[in-house]
Amino acid sequence: MIKNQIIEFIIRSVLSAFGMWICISLFATVNGDLGFWIFVVAGLIFSLFNAFVRPLVTMFALPLVVLTMGLFTVLINTAMVSLTIRFIPNVTMGFGGAVLSSLVMSVANGLVNYWPTPYNRR
Repeated sequence: MIKNQIIEFIIRSVLSAFGMWICISLFATVNGDLGFWIFVVAGLIFSLFNAFVRPLVTMFALPLVVLTMGLFTVLINTAMVSLTIRFIPNVTMGFGGAVLSSLVMSVANGLVNYWPTPYNRR
């Protein structure tokens, strides 16, 4: 059971790293050369924020989420992307890039949640 959850977390982290690579390539300003491991670390950081910080933020912002019929989650996702970018050296991203990145990452995470793997069969 716990082994399956760890494997699923690793799969999500790898796919988040790929999504962050797309977002950083398209919407961020990079100062210097970024290696492969920066994107792996970015995906891991994003996965950790989505696993631990995002549920707390969503819980406290639940009245706004309900009031806006879920549209406030776009700002929560934007905050998670912005927080992730702050931890990556030599990468900056504006608010518009963070909003677009959050939409890309939402689609990527939605596909990950929808895609059946041997570890999350329903």
